[in-house]
Amino acid sequence: MAKTKLKINGMSCQHCVKTVTDALTELPGVQRAKVNLRKGEAVVHFDESCVSTANLTEVITAAGFETS
Repeated sequence: MAKTKLKINGMSCQHCVKTVTDALTELPGVQRAKVNLRKGEAVVHFDESCVSTANLTEVITAAGFETS
């Protein structure tokens, strides 16, 4: 199981947090995602054989947010 921290730009409320959390946890291989509005980041635990960090950033972008 791998763990990564992604910076997320554009979140302004708890609805944004839920949107990002839902997008990440719907990916096969993502065990859990903890999104922090104040820090503007997500900590994601995932199975590297199923999903990559590129996949994680793609779904965040598709949800309407930017990663850095």
